[in-house]
Amino acid sequence: MSKTLYLMRHGQTQFNQLHKIQGACDSPLTKKGIADAKKVGQLFQREGIEFDHAYSSTQERACDTLEQITKQPYQRLKGLKEWNFGVFEGESERLNPPVDKSVGSYGDFFVPYGGESADQVQRRVNQTLIEIMERPDNQQVLAVSHGGAIHMFVLKWVKEHKLHISNCSAMKFSYDNKAFNYEKTIEVND
Repeated sequence: MSKTLYLMRHGQTQFNQLHKIQGACDSPLTKKGIADAKKVGQLFQREGIEFDHAYSSTQERACDTLEQITKQPYQRLKGLKEWNFGVFEGESERLNPPVDKSVGSYGDFFVPYGGESADQVQRRVNQTLIEIMERPDNQQVLAVSHGGAIHMFVLKWVKEHKLHISNCSAMKFSYDNKAFNYEKTIEVND
């Protein structure tokens, strides 16, 4: 029987606004980030979308986003955390290396600088989301994570990946037999 996952990126943060690299480090949501998260919650309500379980990265920006969307209890999971960019954390996004087009990511670039590889992030997020969806009572799930982590997950499951993962966007996946199938993206309209 197919289950449903809504995988959402957190709302805009101060570091997003300042174009700073934010992976393992954290910065608070902006007023726009809070307002957009509330809009997503209202959209889910209007559409009659309810979640039997909710999960968030352990990072504050993801938890704060989820708390604006729903008042239901949720579980924080380290497996949903953002990519660790090592010493590049908090620095200008201009320092990001070019994306390796053959793999669609930064590959191993951040490893020598104390960060994670693309493969490590992809395995961690994928394993966490499979474990969530394999829980017998999880039928319709909300998980709030981060742009880089979600990107690596999407690279595994969405062929011809050209999806933009904006702040507060929610990607809907069906899940069956340990496989995810992308259905659509829900964006906040300004």
